Amino acid sequence: MAAIDFDVELRRAGAHATGGWRRVLFMAQRHVLGAAGLVIMTLFVLTAIFADFIARYDPLTVDSARALARPTLAHWMGTDSFGRDVFSRIIHGARISLAVGIGSTALGGTIGVIVGLTSGYLSGWVDLVFQRVSDVLQALPLLVLALIMTAALGPSLPNVIIAIAIPLIPTVSRVIRANTLALREQPFVEAAKSIGMSEMRIALRHVLPNTLAPLIVLATAQLGSTILTEASLSFLGLGIPEPYPSWGRMLSESAAEYVRTAPWLVIFPGIAISLAVFGANLFGDALRDILDPRQRG
Repeated sequence: MAAIDFDVELRRAGAHATGGWRRVLFMAQRHVLGAAGLVIMTLFVLTAIFADFIARYDPLTVDSARALARPTLAHWMGTDSFGRDVFSRIIHGARISLAVGIGSTALGGTIGVIVGLTSGYLSGWVDLVFQRVSDVLQALPLLVLALIMTAALGPSLPNVIIAIAIPLIPTVSRVIRANTLALREQPFVEAAKSIGMSEMRIALRHVLPNTLAPLIVLATAQLGSTILTEASLSFLGLGIPEPYPSWGRMLSESAAEYVRTAPWLVIFPGIAISLAVFGANLFGDALRDILDPRQRG
């Protein structure tokens, strides 16, 4: 027989974590890696918001006299082949990466919710059509489909957001559809129908709110993938065009020609991409454990 200390078990479950800040502290202590990911993402968001105040130089200003200058107190991360300050370009590049990541995730998630909710709730031929279109989109990997879309639309910030958002639609729609199929059979939906509520009102007011938890988990998990995809597109020359600073394009311009003579041009953008993706993935994993305990590994 095993002796169970109920007070200890309740504390582990957060029963004594009353108040907003205490609950946050409890979750941070229980999910240390997730808290670290949240800190990293918060720093990136603050950096993007206050980039104009943090950056010491204009990221677009060319100074040929300082081309390929090594990291010094004046230029903390050196300069590129055009004499532009690398630190300032990385700081402003955070805006582009987060704009693409958040914008494409929000756009793809919104369309995916509409498709998944409609497909799962109406079922029948509507579900059949939507699922076959999703099968076609999911047949291609995210990066390959994004490459096709950007090649067709052309390199620009709005086009990159659209190109990355479209491959996210089938993933989101399938998750929402699966939850909708389970929820539409619940007693509260039958009760809503019995009192004469319209199908649209039931779907929006009763079914949709119950799918938000898995949607938040999925969107957070996809954020790191979208940032990495944008960097890959820019690296291949199909992402954010010059002269706007993009971490992927900074690598593309420097990796082949200056990796030995000016390694700081490769190291610092690479670290920025890795930290952003790493932080998003850590936070997404912790959020999955908190909001959807059934998927804990």
